[in-house]
This record gives sequence, structure tokens and C-alpha cells, in this order.
Amino acid sequence: MQTRSLGQQGLKVSSIGLGVMGMSIAYGPSNDNEGLATIRHAYELGVNFFDTAELYGNGHNEQLLGKAVKGFRDKVVLATKFGFDMTAEQIGTRFNSRPENIRKVAENSLRYLQTDYIDVFYQHIPDPNVPIEEVAGVVGDLIKEGKVKYFGLSNTGSKTIRQAHAVTPVSVLQTEYSIFEREIEDSILPTLKELGIGLVPYAPLGRGFLTDVVKPAQEYADDDMRRYDERWQGENYTYNLQATEQLKELAAKKGISVAQLALAWLLAQGEDVVPIPGSRSATRVEQNIGAANVDLTEADLVSIKEILPHGSAGSRYPAGTLENFTRD
Repeated sequence: MQTRSLGQQGLKVSSIGLGVMGMSIAYGPSNDNEGLATIRHAYELGVNFFDTAELYGNGHNEQLLGKAVKGFRDKVVLATKFGFDMTAEQIGTRFNSRPENIRKVAENSLRYLQTDYIDVFYQHIPDPNVPIEEVAGVVGDLIKEGKVKYFGLSNTGSKTIRQAHAVTPVSVLQTEYSIFEREIEDSILPTLKELGIGLVPYAPLGRGFLTDVVKPAQEYADDDMRRYDERWQGENYTYNLQATEQLKELAAKKGISVAQLALAWLLAQGEDVVPIPGSRSATRVEQNIGAANVDLTEADLVSIKEILPHGSAGSRYPAGTLENFTRD
């Protein structure tokens, strides 16, 4: 697989990565053995960029990934994240990017991943109680100590990116971006281009909507985040389903799947864009990787724009949740 450069500090990864989160949380029951096999198969197919976080199963996801890549750790790029109080009753809304917690998370992640360095260490979400300059300084110290190689930010906006980058160079921003979710195009993408920061889109397949199998929110299990996602509900679902059917028609004309079309669209947004689709299935990973060989014409890009001029219908997070903290 081709490689791409993210940022200006030397980070190079496969043009498509693998998000491991769903192997622990968010999409219903999971199977560790299947997860291990899928990660290893992805590596065999050329994927060398794997994404996890302390939040994903309170260490379980990191441990799964560490076990999977133990035999070839030095040949892959591992990205994980800090920024939450994992002892809080409602994990995901209690932030903690205090210096002592960043260091604590780093040590835990090193142990869980069975490694002596973290390739990319992201702040998962801005902490309103800790200045980003302080956060960037701590990660900068970890880089000097050899425990971290590259600094990343996630779910944040232009102002925070600039403030952090002025203290410790930011190699990459991870945020939701896809044919469905285009909010970052107006201000954040230009900032990344200006500062030379790479982009890692998560949920590049619209959290599963841009695949061959989709159903209304109420048909998903209680522990599946799609049950509560506005894009799967009511008129939003109808609109998004109709748009996806049009995208499928376009994909079929090119002899590819709608998922491959969506990933190829992201790759066409710039050489510094590396999506991390998440899948538990080795077969699905193979299909996703095929997008790296898809060339979209200008006519294809225009057609996609006409089908979804502004992205999907429905917010990516319900009102009152993390979305309130993810933009400057």
C-alpha cells in the first residue's frame, strides 16, 4: 500500500489505517479473537497505522491492539489518546488533561500496548479546565523523553490547534470527516493546510451508514451508538438513505462499493489525509483497503457534491453531549 506523510515532523503511515474502537465498544458485542485476527490481517495487507484510546473500554482496546501487534510492533504506527477521567461515573463527559493525568495515561498506554514508545499521542478532546498550551508542553516533554514520537489533537477547532502548535508542533488532527460530515471544511481544513498538519478522519463511512447494510435507529441494540445517532432517525434517516442509494448507483458504475467510494473521496481531498475506517471483519478490511486503488474523476467529485452538497441530515452527536466541546 502507498504511504502518506502527516505533518512536518516525519510521521509516515499507510494511506488507509484501521480504527480499533469498535472491537471494544459502541457497536454491540465484540469478540477478542476476531479482533486480533482482523488487526493482523490488516497488517498483512499493508496497513501499518492503528488507532485506539484509553476511553475505548478503559484499557481493553489498547491491550487488544498491543497483543495483536506484539510480533511486529516496530513495523507499525500506534496512536492512542488521553483526556478523560476514567473514574467518573459518566466517562466521556468528565475531562482530565491535567499534566499528572497525561503522564499517568501515557504510562498505562505504554504498558497496555506492550511498547516503550507511543507513536502518536492525541488529546482526545479539549479540557475546558486546562490551557492547551500546558497540555502541549507536557506532550512535548514526553517527546523529549522518548516516550512519545508525535503530538496529535482530536475533536478541536482552529484556535486551539494554533495555540497548541505554537508550543509543540502538532503532526495530525483527528476528527470526524466524510461525505456525510463536512463541518470542518470552512475553517479547520484551511488552518491545517496553513500549518502543515495532517488530517486523520474518523468515522469515514458515516459510522456505518455508507456501507451495504443500514437500518433505522430503533433496530439497533441499546449498546450500539447508532440507536441514538440523529442521522438514523425519522426524516434524517430517510434523507440520508436516499442519498446513500444515489452514491451506491455512482459506485456501481465504477465497479466499486459505496464504502470504497466514500474512502476514495477522502483520499482525493489531499495527500495529507489518512482515513481510519473501523471494522471487526477481515473481509470488510480487505474491501476498505481496495479504496486506495480507486481513482475518482472530477466528474465523480462533482456528482458526489450534487448528491450531498452539505453532508448528511442530523447532528453527529445529540444535543448536550461531546459535540458542545469539540469546536472553538
